[in-house]
Amino acid sequence: MYSLTVRDHFMIAHSFNGEVFGPAQKLHGATYVVDASFMRAALDGDGLVVDIGLASSVLGEILAEFNYRNLDEVEDFRGHNTTTEFMARVIFERLAEAVKAGRLGEGARGLERIKVSLKESHIAWASYESAL
Repeated sequence: MYSLTVRDHFMIAHSFNGEVFGPAQKLHGATYVVDASFMRAALDGDGLVVDIGLASSVLGEILAEFNYRNLDEVEDFRGHNTTTEFMARVIFERLAEAVKAGRLGEGARGLERIKVSLKESHIAWASYESAL
């Protein structure tokens, strides 16, 4: 399986509901480093997994929606704890939609999987990976 990974970052504020979150129930901030890995068994006709420029650009556009925002105020997230795991899936879903819409180029339609990892620090991160 071939893979190509692009990286970006975004900064947010949020709070969580539930005793399990302890002090994180209060409003706090996070800076996430995001790795988006695109996978396929065979390269496209140009010898690529996906166009690195388009992948970087689209990831940046997706993250811009959340950057410097309080996720507690995002209507789509009402009733959800915007955990690192939750946000990894949100970003995955938006990348999958972008592939389907052709925003990563026609060659990207041959992608088989995407994995999105959000790193909260050098010692803690979460990921979401699925087939397309």
